[in-house]
Amino acid sequence: MEARDALEMARGIGADKPPRSLRSSSPRYGEKVIKYVLVACAVLSVLTTTAIVVSLLVPTIGFFEQVSFGDFFSTESWAPNLEPPSFGVFNIIVGTLSTTLWGLLVAIPVGFLSAIYLSEYASKRVRKVVKPILEVLAGIPTVAFGVFAVTFLSPLVGDAVPGFIKTPPFAAGIAGLAIGLMIVPIISSISDDAMRAVPGGLREGAYALGAGKFTVSTRVVVPAAISGIVASIVLATSRALGETMIVLLAAGKSPNLTLDPGASVQTMTAFIGTTATGDIATGTISYDTIFAVGVVLFVMTLVMNMISIRLVRKFREVYE
Repeated sequence: MEARDALEMARGIGADKPPRSLRSSSPRYGEKVIKYVLVACAVLSVLTTTAIVVSLLVPTIGFFEQVSFGDFFSTESWAPNLEPPSFGVFNIIVGTLSTTLWGLLVAIPVGFLSAIYLSEYASKRVRKVVKPILEVLAGIPTVAFGVFAVTFLSPLVGDAVPGFIKTPPFAAGIAGLAIGLMIVPIISSISDDAMRAVPGGLREGAYALGAGKFTVSTRVVVPAAISGIVASIVLATSRALGETMIVLLAAGKSPNLTLDPGASVQTMTAFIGTTATGDIATGTISYDTIFAVGVVLFVMTLVMNMISIRLVRKFREVYE
């Protein structure tokens, strides 16, 4: 009875008080300003993307009014600035894919194994030293990588494998090696974060069953973090496709239709970088070619991002 009387008394004490509201009694102008700033940033990003697409499409439409799709997407020679011009863009597409391929063959194993070491094997002290040093590569200017490839990597490979580089010092493999070193931090950092996000209970369960460190790392942690690992590889691929300065300095300017790592090639970004220098008259077919190649590169990068989103959604693991 005493407990009941106390409960009824407590209820009666607050009966006359109005219910509390989560809304502020005075307007919060600071929050409104922050909200409007965030909306403005989102709108600005959408408008910027739209402006880029429009600026590419308008000259591209004019280009295809003079050059057919069949002539453009062909294996003919690529010489848009010569007379008579030739517009076989497939040559520089293959050159772009060649440098990207050799770059990924370097970056994927180095970045992936580095991520496994940092996530599963390295102590906290070692991790604090190794990871920042590894990520310093992401802050080095790409032109420095290009100079490094031409002045150091190319002579080194040429002396180690005589005859490998067909037109010294330019080679798709040399440019790919430099690109691979540049994108290693992308794969290693994102993959490491994905592996460290795997719940410790999965590791402890595997250890309880008698599994060793290597088995836990490769059979438990990696499959659980596969979505992040795949996303890092696709992101690195998109970065490699759009690289300009390294391929401009180290890959050469010969639009050869080959995947030979020792051959000189020309990539789409290198063509844009060497042609868009202000020496070509606006409105000419050579000028519009820059934008047509830019649209092809834009579509390739967009496809890679769409593949990344699809793969991440497919392999994503959700833990409570």
